[in-house]
Amino acid sequence: MVGWCSVNIFPPKRHRFGVKFFVMCDVKTGFVQDIIVYTGSTTDIQHYEGLGVSGSGVMTMLAPHLGKGHTLYVDNWYSSPTLFQHLLSNSTGACGTVRSNRKGMPAFGCRKMQRGEVEFQENGQQLAVKWHDKRDVHVLSTVHTATMSATGKVDHLTGERKIKPDCVLDYNLKMGAVDKADMINSFVECTRKTTKWYKKIFFQLIDTAVLNGSIVHRQLTGKVITYQKYRENLMRELLEEHHTLRRPSTGGGGVALL
Repeated sequence: MVGWCSVNIFPPKRHRFGVKFFVMCDVKTGFVQDIIVYTGSTTDIQHYEGLGVSGSGVMTMLAPHLGKGHTLYVDNWYSSPTLFQHLLSNSTGACGTVRSNRKGMPAFGCRKMQRGEVEFQENGQQLAVKWHDKRDVHVLSTVHTATMSATGKVDHLTGERKIKPDCVLDYNLKMGAVDKADMINSFVECTRKTTKWYKKIFFQLIDTAVLNGSIVHRQLTGKVITYQKYRENLMRELLEEHHTLRRPSTGGGGVALL
């Protein structure tokens, strides 16, 4: 399974300026499989008619994985009935939040919904859901049915078990893995304040490579260490292997440093 997210290398607040990446990662481990730097209409992707930049980016990065039965999880910047139909025709499922005004989205009832209420609409291939939590949430899926499941939590006011649409529960679980990987990097990222955009990209790629290394290390060794500890071990080993011995100063009283 693969999940997509837009990763901004600044803190998670709206910025007028920044560098945005399209990132594809495994939802079970958080391993980053591919990255495309977003440059607007000139983004280096194969353009697909009717999909726009966001949908074309999805199809470009998923090209090696199509037809293998994967399931894609995306947020509402990417999701559309047109994209999901393209994926379905390539034996690839999809699930994601979606903007209610996307072309091809069905019309839901206009009445104001109460918290916990849900409305399902399906056409035999795609399921569209409108569910009201704190606000209206729209979800589109080609891999779920119109069913609800318990969340494991209890409503403190009514004492009843809380339930959510299966597609919402699954989306939160899978995208949560992607968000967690991004959050882990944000705590120890090596990005520094700089006006040079290429430096920002360089440091982001370094952080991504180190994160991937920690994931592979855990998968291969079975050892569970904190990400910060992994980075410290990595730096120590790199310095031990590639350090340069400095010559003592000729001015007397000098010391040799490693």
